[in-house]
Amino acid sequence: MQLGLFLLEGVLLPTEQVPLHVFEPRYRELIGECLDQGNEFGWVLADDDGFRDVGCRTAVIGTLEEFDDGRLLVAVEGREPFRVERLTSGREFYTAEVESVADDGSVGKPEDVARALELFKSIVDIGGEESDMPDAASPMLSYELAARIESEVGARQELLESRSERDRLARVVAILDEAATQFAREQEARDRAAGNGRVSPR
Repeated sequence: MQLGLFLLEGVLLPTEQVPLHVFEPRYRELIGECLDQGNEFGWVLADDDGFRDVGCRTAVIGTLEEFDDGRLLVAVEGREPFRVERLTSGREFYTAEVESVADDGSVGKPEDVARALELFKSIVDIGGEESDMPDAASPMLSYELAARIESEVGARQELLESRSERDRLARVVAILDEAATQFAREQEARDRAAGNGRVSPR
């Protein structure tokens, strides 16, 4: 399968939905074709070290805004991981022959499933925002949870490249644990600021 590639400094995970600002002419052409023909494109991490071999097939699920100068703001959704087999040529944007990559069939450990959902709920509760709880039985629970929180680009790329749901979920538990601790610290700092730095006596 051949895909047009969109090179970005971030990582999109399967099931994740985000807005994407499209301003370079080559990418406006790519996204325009996706909108007109219903095609998917390949979201690939690119930085000073080059671009990665594993990316995420991505669908454009809606247009949020069209600007007078041709720029677009679209909503996109991550679908499936793929591996770049070879780059191809002939277009203004990068294209490549890609191959879908399948998981090894493993599932998350029950204790990791329970812990991941517990941590995610605590983060949502601390933040005071509404968020749907993923289905504990989902075969992509690791992706669904990781897509809902902020984490480092390197960690997200590792999740995308992993072919084991069991390993991914264990990694996501660690990410959620760190995030929950950070959220709790930030909430404590806000509470202290609201109380002019006073804390309750022990």
